[in-house]
Amino acid sequence: MRIVIQRVTQAAVEIEGTVKGQIGLGLLLLAGFTADDTEEDLKWMAGKVAGLRIFSDTEDKMNLSIKDVNGEVLVISQFTLYASTKKGNRPSYIYAAPPAVAVPLYERFVELMEQALGKPVQTGEFGADMKVSLRNDGPVTIVMDTKQKDLF
Repeated sequence: MRIVIQRVTQAAVEIEGTVKGQIGLGLLLLAGFTADDTEEDLKWMAGKVAGLRIFSDTEDKMNLSIKDVNGEVLVISQFTLYASTKKGNRPSYIYAAPPAVAVPLYERFVELMEQALGKPVQTGEFGADMKVSLRNDGPVTIVMDTKQKDLF
């Protein structure tokens, strides 16, 4: 599982002109999955994201987690996080999980994020043509991958 974490003051996702999910202060998570992702990968990622201290405290130091600031989360599926640009100019997505595998992984990750936060999480719609808007705060953008846990 690969994820892009963006600290935001606001974010929203529209599908065919209708807002599907919307948050204020919190995290926009762009999540991609591979066919070999496991329950343990999902649990690790949800726990890590929920505990990341990337929000500012009263001294303007990044010491607070999403839970500490009672922030919101918007999770968007994004298979393009597994784009391979090794050959040519047209990306290949052979490493991204097919929908039959990715949808249950995405739905389970959302459940685990809700459990970790103790409240509902906003989402997009898997496979839909989504228009995502955000106001990145900081900017703070972090990329994590369960296949590279030693780096995170």
